[in-house]
Amino acid sequence: MRFIGLDLGTKTLGVAVSDATGTIASGVTTLRFEENKPESIITELKNIINEYNVKSIVIGLPKNMNNTMGQAVERTRNFVKILDDEFNLPIYEQDERLSSVTANNVLLTADVSRKKRKSKVDTIAATIILQNYLDIRKEQEKWKTKN
Repeated sequence: MRFIGLDLGTKTLGVAVSDATGTIASGVTTLRFEENKPESIITELKNIINEYNVKSIVIGLPKNMNNTMGQAVERTRNFVKILDDEFNLPIYEQDERLSSVTANNVLLTADVSRKKRKSKVDTIAATIILQNYLDIRKEQEKWKTKN
């Protein structure tokens, strides 16, 4: 089963997809939209979902470091409602704390220029969010088969 991973920002949506087995996440693109109007990219997102034959959506949930829910979570959950209305697919929320920091560190380690980092960070963050979800899912499946 193929998953799509999303990292919602105020002006961008990082997009990643899994392989057909739901094991490995790969970055696809970063979609740009007018500030706080992610609904404007639904058609582009629909095209990606159709192209990759996606069966489930994983979206990063931007909790605060102290595990509280702020405005970013509210914005994300509003977008989840839009996704739910547009697509007949299961939607899973994945804790995304530090995913952008990790993405930036990966790019710094790879010696990517500042300009290129800015254009890649959301796609890599979406990949990290999706890979974390896939890894947790696989571990949960192992536990189910052991017990």
